[in-house]
Amino acid sequence: MRTWKLSAVAVAVAAAFPGVTQAQSTNDAVLKELQDLKARVMELEKKLKEAEAKPAAPAAAAAGGAAAGAAAGGSAQWGMTPDQVQEFNRIAVKTEATEDNLEAWGFKGLTISGYIEPVFIYNKRQDRAGFQFLNSQADGYFYDTSYMGAAVIDFTKETDSGTRWKLTLSPQRGVGELIGAGPVQEASVSIPLSDLQTRLLIGQVPDWSGYEYQQPTLNPFTTHNLLFDLTLPTAYTGAGVDIMRGKWWTRAMIANINTTAQAPGDKSPALAYRVDYSKGEFDGFGFAGVSGKTPNYNTGGNTTSNIFEFDAYYIRGDWTLQGQVAYGQQKQGAITPVDNGDGTISYRDSRWYGFSGLVGYNATPRLQLLARADYINNEKNGGGLFGYNGYSFIDEESGAVSYGNDGRNGIGPNLDGDLNKGANRYALTVGMKYAFNQNTTFKAEMRYDGADQAVFEDIKNGGYKKSNYLLGASVVVFF
Repeated sequence: MRTWKLSAVAVAVAAAFPGVTQAQSTNDAVLKELQDLKARVMELEKKLKEAEAKPAAPAAAAAGGAAAGAAAGGSAQWGMTPDQVQEFNRIAVKTEATEDNLEAWGFKGLTISGYIEPVFIYNKRQDRAGFQFLNSQADGYFYDTSYMGAAVIDFTKETDSGTRWKLTLSPQRGVGELIGAGPVQEASVSIPLSDLQTRLLIGQVPDWSGYEYQQPTLNPFTTHNLLFDLTLPTAYTGAGVDIMRGKWWTRAMIANINTTAQAPGDKSPALAYRVDYSKGEFDGFGFAGVSGKTPNYNTGGNTTSNIFEFDAYYIRGDWTLQGQVAYGQQKQGAITPVDNGDGTISYRDSRWYGFSGLVGYNATPRLQLLARADYINNEKNGGGLFGYNGYSFIDEESGAVSYGNDGRNGIGPNLDGDLNKGANRYALTVGMKYAFNQNTTFKAEMRYDGADQAVFEDIKNGGYKKSNYLLGASVVVFF
C-alpha cells in the first residue's frame, strides 16, 4: 500500500464516485498549476545554486546590492531577485491553499490501493480448464477457486487523532461474500487509546491465521495451502484490541466467527487472537487461535470449536522459508453421524491436525522459484474440518441416513469404504513468480493433491479417485 500523489487520488475517487466529476475538473486545474509551479521552483533552485557557486563579491558591492534590493523589493534575500522573491511567496500561498483544499475534500491522510488478478485453472477431476475472474463466491469455497480471480480496492484514512478507518471492497471473491457481507472484505476502525500503539479495534476483519496471506500481492503462489483453505476461519465481526510493544504485536477480538450477526438462540461469541514476534531482521514467528461457539452445518447452529496454529518465517538473501502447524476440533462437527436406529442420528466431534511448509529461492532479482508441501490428518469419525461438515443427514421420507462427503475438496470418507474413517489429505505444489515490473507479477504452478482414500470425485465417470492434478497461472496487477 502506498500513498498516492494528488493526480492519482483524483482519478481513483472520480472513478469510484461519479458524483464528484466537478471536483475532478477543479482538481485537474489545480494539478496543472502545481506542475507549472514545480517547474518554476526547480528553475529558481537551479539559479540559487549557480549564485551560491560564484565567488563572493566585495563587501561594498554586496552592501550596495543589498541596499538596491531593499529599495526595489523591500527586504533583500541572498541569491534571489525581487521578482524571484515575489514568485516564491506566490508559490507558498498556492501550496498552503492546496493543502487546505486537500483537507477540505477529505484527501488528507487517505491512501488508496488495489489489484486485479485474472486466473487460469486446469482441474483434471473437475474436467475443466479456463479463466476465472469475478466468479461468484456464493457457489462455494474450494481449493481450486479460493479467493482467486478477484478485483479489490482498498481505502484507508487516518485522521489527525491517529484513528484509522479502513474499507476494502472485493466483489464476488472476498470474505464478505462468504459470510453475508456482500462485497465488503473488511470494514474496520482502529482508535488509539493510551497511545498510538494501543488501539481499540472494531468492525469486520479477515482471518489473520497462518503464514500465508489472502492477497495475491503477498501470496507467492496462485493457490493457497491446505491449512489456509480447509482449517481456518474466514472473518471476525466484533471488537478487540491491537497492541504493539517493541518486537511484539498482539491482536484479539471478541467476535462472531464467519457471520455478521448471530442467529436466534446463539448468544455466545468466540475469542479470536494472534500474537507476532519479530525476532530480528530476518526471522520471526506467530501463533493464532479461535476458542468458542462457531457455525456448524450439522446442527444448523453454533457449537464449540478450538483451533490453534503456530507459524514462523526466515527470509535472508535469496532464500525464503515459511512453515505452519495447526490443530483443531469442533463439537458435533464430524461428517459421519451415528445412526441411532430410531429415525434419529447423533453427531460426533471432529478433530484434525496438519502442517504446511514453503521454500522460495530467487534465481534472479525478478524470478522466484517456489515449492510447497501440505498435510492434514483428518481420520476421526469420518473426517470434518472447520466449516466442512453437514454432508450426512436423515431422509425425511424414508428415515434412512444419507452419507456424503466433499468430493471436490477431498474431505470425508470413501463412500464405498469405511464411513467412520475420514481421508488424510496432502498436496505438493511447485511454481514460479516473476516480477514483470513494479506493478505486475506473473505466476505459474503445478499442483498434485492426494489422499489415502478415494475421495476426489471424477466428473467424467462419477467415480472417486485418490488424487487430482491442477495447473494454475495468474497475472496480478496492483497499485
